[in-house]
Amino acid sequence: MTPSYRELFSVFGRIGFLSFGGPAAQISLMHQELVEKRPWLDEQTYLRALSLCMLLPGPEAMQLATYAGWRLRGVTGGLIAGGLFVLPGALVIAILVALYAAYGTLPLVQAGFLGIKATVIIIVLQALRNLSKKALTDTEHQMIAGLAFLGIFLFNLPFPLIIFCAALWGFAISNDQAPTAVQASPALGKPVQTAVFWLILWLGPLFLLQLSGQELLSDLGWFFARLAVVTFGGAYAVLAYMTQTVVDTYQWISTDQMIDALGLAETTPGPLILVTQFVAMLTGQVAGGPSLALAAGVVALWATFVPCFLWIFLAAPQLDRIAARPRLGAAMHGITAAVVGVILNLSVWFGLNVLFGSLPGWSLGPVSIPLPDPATLDIRALVLTVLAGLLIFRMKSGLATTLGIMVLAGIGLQFL
Repeated sequence: MTPSYRELFSVFGRIGFLSFGGPAAQISLMHQELVEKRPWLDEQTYLRALSLCMLLPGPEAMQLATYAGWRLRGVTGGLIAGGLFVLPGALVIAILVALYAAYGTLPLVQAGFLGIKATVIIIVLQALRNLSKKALTDTEHQMIAGLAFLGIFLFNLPFPLIIFCAALWGFAISNDQAPTAVQASPALGKPVQTAVFWLILWLGPLFLLQLSGQELLSDLGWFFARLAVVTFGGAYAVLAYMTQTVVDTYQWISTDQMIDALGLAETTPGPLILVTQFVAMLTGQVAGGPSLALAAGVVALWATFVPCFLWIFLAAPQLDRIAARPRLGAAMHGITAAVVGVILNLSVWFGLNVLFGSLPGWSLGPVSIPLPDPATLDIRALVLTVLAGLLIFRMKSGLATTLGIMVLAGIGLQFL
C-alpha cells in the first residue's frame, strides 16, 4: 500500500510530536504506527531496516523514519519523514534555550535543574544496563568494553579512535563466512551521484561559513559535522566526546551547562542528539545574543542531520545486501561493545560532576584520574539521585513523570 503525501505528513507528524523517551520508545512507536496499525511496512522489512540503521552513524530512530518514508514514497517521502521526526523537538529546544538563557541562573530554577541532573545520572545508567545486556554476550566483547572505558577514562583517548579500533577488531576476528546471496533493493539512481550531491549539500555551507570569516559558526559546523560521522551507538555514546571538545577544548560552555543541556534534551520529542542544537544555541547566545544563537542552532541542525539523509539514501537501496555481510555485523558488534565502555565513562563523569563540587584529580604521565574531594559532596544531589533511581528502577516510572517529580523534589529541597 502506497500512502498519499497527506497521510505521510499526518502519520510522521504524529510520530515526531510523540517521540519522547529515547530511541527504544521511538522505535516502538514507529513499529506500532507503520507495521501494526497500517500495512505500510512488513515485519521483516522493518527489522532489516532497523539493523541497517544500527550499522550507520547517527540517530538510528530518525534514520529509520527516513528509511520508512523513502520506502513508501521515494526521496520526497524520506525527506518528509526524517524532517518531521526532527523539527518538533528542534522548535522545543529553541524555546528552552531562550528560557534557560533568561532564567537559568535563578536559585529556584537551579534547584529544579539539580533534580534533572540527578535524573540524568540514572537515565544514563539505565541505558548502560540495557545496552550491556545485548552487547556484552561473551568475554571477548566484555574485554573490548573494559578497554574502551580505560582508554577514555584514564588516557582521554578520542572517541573516534576508540570506535575505529573496536570496529577493526570486530571485522578482523569475524569468521569470514561468505555472505548470503540476496537480491538488492531497487537502486536509487547512481550511488556516486547521490553521494556527491548530498556531500556538497551538507559540507558546502560549512565551507562558505569558513570563507566568510564566521569563525564561531564555522567551528560549530565543522565540529558537529565530525560528530555526525562518529555517532555510532546513539547520543549517549558521543556525549563524552562532545564534552571533551565543547567544554575542555573550545570552552564554549561549562560542565554544568553541558549536563543541563542533556537534561533538557531528555524532556523534548525527537532524537536525543538534538542536544547538539542546545549546545550550539547556548554558545551563540553567550557569544552574541539571540540572533547568533538562532544562526548557531540552524548550523548545528544542518551539520548533524543532513548526513543522516546521505547515509540512508546511499545505503537504503542496498539494504538486503548489506544485511547479509557477516563481517559488517561483527564490526558493528565490536563498536557496540566499545560504546558500553564509553557510556560507563559517561556515567562516572556525570556522577562525579553532579555529586561533588571539586574534582582535583591525580595524574601520572599520560594517565589522569579525576578524584572527588569528599568534603565537597552535595547531600541534596545524592538524595535526589537515590530518589531518581527508586522512581526509574524500582517503581518503573516513565521519563516524563520522573522528570516532573524530580524538578519538584529539587525545588522542595531548596526550602529545607
